[in-house]
Amino acid sequence: MEFLQQLPLFLLNFSLIALASWQIGRLFAHFNLPKISGYLFTGLLAGPFVLDFASAEVIESLRFIDEISLAFIAFAAGSELYLPEIRGRLRSIGLVTAVIVFVTVLGGTLAVFLLADFIPFMQEFPTSSQVAIALMAATIMVARSPSVAIALINELRARGPFTQLALGVTVISDVLVIVFFAVSADVTDAVLTGVPINLGLLLLLALELLLSVGVGLALSRGLLEVLNRNWQMWVKTAVILAIGFGVFLLSSWLRDYTHDNFPIEILLEPLLICMVASFIINNYSKRRLEFSEILHDVGPYVYVAFFTLVGEGLKLEILAQVWPIALALALIRVVVILIGSFGGGLLAGDSMKSNRHKWMVFVTQAGVALGLAKEAAVEFPGWGDAFATTIIAMVVINEIAGPILFKFALNRMGETHVQADSAPFDGVRDAIILGLSPQSVTLARQLKAHHWQVRLAALDNEKMQERLELLDCPLEVHLLPDLTAEALTSLEAAQADSFVLMLPDAQNLAACEIIFEHFGTETVVVHLTDRSLRPQFQEFGALIVEPETAVVSLLEQFVRAPSASSLLLGTDHRQEIVEIELRNRDLDGVSLRDLRLPLDVLVLTVRRGQQTLVSHGHTQLKLGDKVTLYGVPERLNEVMLRFEAQTAPLTD
Repeated sequence: MEFLQQLPLFLLNFSLIALASWQIGRLFAHFNLPKISGYLFTGLLAGPFVLDFASAEVIESLRFIDEISLAFIAFAAGSELYLPEIRGRLRSIGLVTAVIVFVTVLGGTLAVFLLADFIPFMQEFPTSSQVAIALMAATIMVARSPSVAIALINELRARGPFTQLALGVTVISDVLVIVFFAVSADVTDAVLTGVPINLGLLLLLALELLLSVGVGLALSRGLLEVLNRNWQMWVKTAVILAIGFGVFLLSSWLRDYTHDNFPIEILLEPLLICMVASFIINNYSKRRLEFSEILHDVGPYVYVAFFTLVGEGLKLEILAQVWPIALALALIRVVVILIGSFGGGLLAGDSMKSNRHKWMVFVTQAGVALGLAKEAAVEFPGWGDAFATTIIAMVVINEIAGPILFKFALNRMGETHVQADSAPFDGVRDAIILGLSPQSVTLARQLKAHHWQVRLAALDNEKMQERLELLDCPLEVHLLPDLTAEALTSLEAAQADSFVLMLPDAQNLAACEIIFEHFGTETVVVHLTDRSLRPQFQEFGALIVEPETAVVSLLEQFVRAPSASSLLLGTDHRQEIVEIELRNRDLDGVSLRDLRLPLDVLVLTVRRGQQTLVSHGHTQLKLGDKVTLYGVPERLNEVMLRFEAQTAPLTD
């Protein structure tokens, strides 16, 4: 009863610390450090060994947050294994994974055992127990970080066989490590309690694994029932997290019940149960996307709570002792990964360049490794805290170094496709139109009438000469021999403020990729005919115009707002709409009411990054803002000059 009375206070205490942890994690990210490190640091700072904002009693009472978070981590690990994405390179992925896991477990166990005399909490154990603990530590070394890998791949827009291999091995390793940890933890428990390792024990371990898989299959049915319900998303999320917590309660109850009533003790592995259920939903149900969306949305909040609590539980005096050991374990892990990945690559017949760089993408660790370390601390009271602290210190090292190595490897393999930096504004508004048609010629005329410098280009072929004669184009048309970065460079593409792509869809997509990677032009407008290609163009941030839907939308707008539609089409020559980027440093921080704009010019919107601001008098402008203006052409030109360069103030 006393615990229930104090629990709200404990939760309030932890919520405040977690809010601080969230902000400190963002600060770490600002310096290109992992957010998780910020969460761990905040927890360590707030814990009983530094500021004592959270006592040992509070940490112990919040163990249920650990278990909810561990269930979520297992759900996330299972959802990352999507068979259609890895089936194409399954042989190479399988061989590399098998060799890395084998070498890591064997080499890691041997290394930790040889270091046992230097690890304080292992010194008191006999040889057999040291080997068992070393096996458990080596098993955790197998863990990777799919979340970090996916984040980096998305950030770098990496694709190719090396990227597929890196992601496939990472995901499968995280699945296998949960199974192996369940076995190694049971073996360690048997050795420490004096239970002989014989056929009976091995059969019991097999039974526990089969039961865990069976419960996982049943759990997937329960989760699907929740996902099929017509509930709000937050309700589904809460129920799924509660079910994950229930798996831990079931495992604990079954262990205690069998221990008290039977000569054997049955331990269901809750992480394996949750992972199996998630795997089934992700690969064999129609609710994969919804389940992934739930995990994606709740993930940041679960991680900040879990890793902050892990940081609070770190014992500072043990951490100070084990840092050299943790560094040694991190280096040992790198060595065994290097050997395993190189050997697996040779067996799979991968290129030598790939084999030399593979190890770099497998160093990163995060959620699953920390989750297993935390589970070991709970399962083995006494020495488990010291074991977990050592592993967590090793994971932090890998977490900091891993992403750096991952990026380096993908760049060296040439599979990254990041957006180039756009050239600074040169004072002239340039547009390049690719494609020759009556519409492109008309567009070029209109842009020139609004003082744009326009370059019209098309791919050189036999039909193009005939089309030039038929169109009687008054503008110079540049005929490109092919669609390459070099060909676009000849058009001074780096100085272009906008591209308009009016080629066939496949060529438009190729041009989009070239512009994105080589020139970084922000405004790329695409004339699209095949709607199924829309997501591919959106990846490059292109503005898409579909003729059929555009006409329907325009007709609708004419019905609902005829005056605005006439304005957008340019049929009302008395007023115009323009968008201009603020480049005048004198206007940085100035509010709209203080601009003293002409009375016949109106600011419609201010776009800052991905956010569109509803403008009002107190809206303060920032350099780089995209400002949409409405007014008469002559006055708009004056305002645009002021926004683009240092000029004298405008007067009414």
